Amino acid sequence: MEQGNGAVSARASTASPALYGPAPGAPGELLAQLRADRRAARWVPAFEAEWAAALEESRRTFSSTTLYEVVHAGQARLASAPSVDAFVSSGRDEAGFMDMAELRGRRRR
Repeated sequence: MEQGNGAVSARASTASPALYGPAPGAPGELLAQLRADRRAARWVPAFEAEWAAALEESRRTFSSTTLYEVVHAGQARLASAPSVDAFVSSGRDEAGFMDMAELRGRRRR
């Protein structure tokens, strides 16, 4: 509770910290970047499916969190692509690593 000028106001003590989401045009910009990438055949359908599922969840829960996560995951995918390409072209063994989609799914449960 806060007091000031004789008035008392209650504030929720369980308020979550502000979640800063992507800019309003970010999903469209991301989709354009995904379409321009050489991996578009895989990435665009994956993004569209993830986005559709996130839209359904946001309608059900009235939360934008999943939408933000989809945009952030897509941005991370694009940002990490050069490093992944360098790793794959180096001939190193990638056996034993986990799929990021599987890890994200575990976090949501």
